[in-house]
Amino acid sequence: MPKFTHMPARKEPDTRFYSGRLAVRLRSLREKTGLTPEEVAEKMGVSLATVYNWESGYSFPNTEQLLLYTNVLGLKSVRTLFPEK
Repeated sequence: MPKFTHMPARKEPDTRFYSGRLAVRLRSLREKTGLTPEEVAEKMGVSLATVYNWESGYSFPNTEQLLLYTNVLGLKSVRTLFPEK
């Protein structure tokens, strides 16, 4: 499997839908922690493309991945990941 060395051009999620708001929330929380997508991917044991897809709204982490994402970002609760609306 080829390894990405950089993120492709970012697709902005459609925030009219919950899935788009979740994608934006995942990206903004990662950016607040100062981690790069590459660092998150490495710490979680997933590909850079996977993190990119989550943050673009193409796909979503499963429950186990959400818990790991929470831990990688140093958040206290998985509920922090979810948008309020």
